[in-house]
Order: sequence, then C-alpha cells, then structure tokens
Amino acid sequence: MHGPEVELAVIGAGLRGTGYARRARVTGRARITAVAEPDQERRTRFAEEHGIDERNVFEDWRDLLDRERLADAVIISTQDSMHVEPAVRAAELGYHLLVEKPMAPTEKEAAQITEAAERHGVLLAVCHVMRYTRYTETLKEILDAGRIGDIMNIQHLEQVGWWHQAHSFVRGNWSNEAASAPMLLAKACHDLDWIVHIKGALPRRVSSFGNLVHFRPEKRPQKAADNCLDCPVESTCPYSAKRIYLDCLGDPAKEWWPLSAVTDDHTEDGVLAALREGPYGRCVYASDNDVVDSQVVDMEFGDGTTASFMMTAFAALEHRKTRVFGTHGSIEGDGVNLRIHDFLTDTHSTVVTDTSPGASAAEGHGGGDEVLLDAFVEAVRDKDPTPIRSTGRESLDTHRVVWAAETARRTRTVSTLVPQDRPFTGKTM
Repeated sequence: MHGPEVELAVIGAGLRGTGYARRARVTGRARITAVAEPDQERRTRFAEEHGIDERNVFEDWRDLLDRERLADAVIISTQDSMHVEPAVRAAELGYHLLVEKPMAPTEKEAAQITEAAERHGVLLAVCHVMRYTRYTETLKEILDAGRIGDIMNIQHLEQVGWWHQAHSFVRGNWSNEAASAPMLLAKACHDLDWIVHIKGALPRRVSSFGNLVHFRPEKRPQKAADNCLDCPVESTCPYSAKRIYLDCLGDPAKEWWPLSAVTDDHTEDGVLAALREGPYGRCVYASDNDVVDSQVVDMEFGDGTTASFMMTAFAALEHRKTRVFGTHGSIEGDGVNLRIHDFLTDTHSTVVTDTSPGASAAEGHGGGDEVLLDAFVEAVRDKDPTPIRSTGRESLDTHRVVWAAETARRTRTVSTLVPQDRPFTGKTM
C-alpha cells in the first residue's frame, strides 16, 4: 500500500459495491485492489473494469481475507445478513470498514461489528447516505443556528415508490424477513438515523404500527396469472413487471437500477426471458413476501418533544418530505428546497440547496453516495474519523431505535429505550 491513493477491497460487487468503486475511480483518490463476489459474471466484469490483478479476484470473501492484507480498507456490500462475518474478520486484519446499511439484522450482530472495529482500532463508517447530502447539511446548519428556535416536532415521510416496493420488497431480495430483515430496518434505518441526527438526541420512547395490507393473495384481481407475462389483466395493473422493466430499456439510469438486478441482457428478449425464468416476473399478489407495505413510527425524546415517521409504498419514488416545527419558526423541506417560516416577522423564505434532484439508488441518493465515499476515503487517508458523519457506535444507537420500533409494532406496546453508558453527542463525526 504505497503512493497517495487509498486502496480499497470490495466484498459484494452488486449495485452498491459497484457504485462506490466507480466513485473511487472517478475521483482518482482511491483505487480498487481486490474483490470478492460469488456471481462469476459480475466478478469478471468488476475486475476488468478496475484492472484488478487476477490473483486478487475471489469468489468467496473468506479467500480474500485469508490472504495478507490487500488494501487499506474494505467495502462490505453483501446482502444484509452477510455483513457481520466479513466485517469482524476484516477488522481483525486491520482493514478500515465501510459497511452498507443496515449493519446487520440483529442488535447482537451489529454490536459485534462495532466492538470489533473499536477493539482493533480501525475506522468504521456505516452508509447512512442521507447525512451526506447538501440538503441535510443546509437544514442542520439552519437548525443549529437557531433560526426556528428549539425543535418541538419533526414529521418525516419516506415515499418508497409503488414500483420500487414491487421490485425490492415484493419480488426482490428484501421481500421476506427471514431471508433479509424487517422493512423498517432494510429500507428506513437511515430515516430514523436521520431524524436522530437532525434532532441531535436519541428518543426515549417509541411506538409503531405497520402491516402488509395490499400485496396479499386476497387482493389479487380476478383472472390474474402467477406470472405477468401470462396475465390477462396485466395491462391494467400498476405493478406489471412487463411494463416496469421494459420501460427501463434505453434509459441508462434505469438500466443501471432496477434493471441490472433483473438481468444483464438489456434487450427486450433478455428482459422477457428473465421475467419468465426469475422472481421478478411474479404476480405481486402471488409472491412469498411478508414485509410491511406501510408503517408509522412515533418517537418521544427526553425533553418531551416528538417526531413522527411514515413510510409508504403507495406514492411516487421521490425525495423524503420533512417538516420541522420550532418555537420561533418552521421549515418545510422536499429533499432539495427548504421553505422557512419566521414567526417573529411572519415572513417566508426559500433556500435552494444544490442537492441532486435524483432520489433513487440509480441517481446516487441526492448526491449522498458520492460524498459518503469521498468522506470515507479522506478519513482513511488521513487516519482521522472526523469526515465520517455516522460512526459505528452512533449507528448502532440509531439501529436500536429501529429494533425498538419493531418490538413496539409486533407487541402493540410502547418501547422504552435504555440509555447507554455514554452520552449521545449528536455530532456529525
């Protein structure tokens, strides 16, 4: 490991790992020196794109981590349930860690990752990309400057997107809790993290309600077939796989995501074959999904103030919408623009941030993906955690809010979070 570049290994060369690796190459501040990916086609394509020595290309992450250290840091972008083992082993070897969210499906596993990083003195960044957008930075600056006084309530909405729900959480990898995680953890752990970041405090009490209401067998239209390609009512269904994926063709962003999750053959014949043979052609009312399609979470903080979060499948995939109510004013945000109401003068002003208009994974989550990777590389290069806006310990704390909400939802009770044996700083470091 020589020269000014940071060297990175990637474990999991899917959408997320590939996106971060490309950002590293574009900036020239980091290069990819090793990869582990079980899918041969993805592995070969990734290695060729980054010019990785064939000796450092592995099918199994265990083989990569059985070797002498091949990089300064490792990006863990496997499926959620596969984070803990490679992360702990990499920390033992002295790799700094960039771990996709959620850290792990359970608190015990997430704590193992955090403790391993602390024990071996390596940096740990969790991919809470929402913290890294210019929109979030601007909102936090306005709040910290006291422009609306003390925060009394936060309302936050995540519009998953009707087709995104069908793609990822009905037909896709995150459709079944046993195989992945509860939807609140898989999709919205960084929303609850973001609320905590904006408030600067962890909640003391949490309640939640949510169910799988629509994507169920009893909601299936009459005459609907098990596969969209055979379905006589497909043309009237907003969740038609045929429409969703064929409409991706010719659009580079949509071909990158979601289509690449379905097939690498970006032709009409290739898409239709994948829908016939794979899970993405299934009727949304005849799949093995069991995660919620709507959920609300209410939080009470130690100072008596509150926050509410709503996640719904039944909306367009757009930036999150947020309202922050303070003692001297309020702010309404749409992920790009912030409209501020000053109570003293009873006037309104608008701040336009330079956040990218694209909210999806294909569009880099409003620029958050790029800034996150740059910050991690800077932290590794300088051996300084300051650029990292979501440390492992803080991320573990906000993951605990998610698990508390899930406990409350399942038991129909209010969860009380036990304060940890250290203060929560709320600092962006």
